[in-house]
Amino acid sequence: MLHEVWVTAPTSYKILVFTAMGLIAVGLILTVAGNAAGNPGLMTAALPVIGLGLVLHIVGLVVRGQSIRKKIRK
Repeated sequence: MLHEVWVTAPTSYKILVFTAMGLIAVGLILTVAGNAAGNPGLMTAALPVIGLGLVLHIVGLVVRGQSIRKKIRK
């Protein structure tokens, strides 16, 4: 079932999900690096990167929901 959901997902959803996961990962790495180096500026700069990743993830959910609604209407 999970495999079918991913196969039928639109390409825009897949791109948004992978971009969101990448941004969240980069933000977490920056946060850990900033904490290890004792650099509060780096930790603060990582917060918008994580936030953008979360916003893109929500946009991906909206895109996926719209594609499902279109399939149900047909």
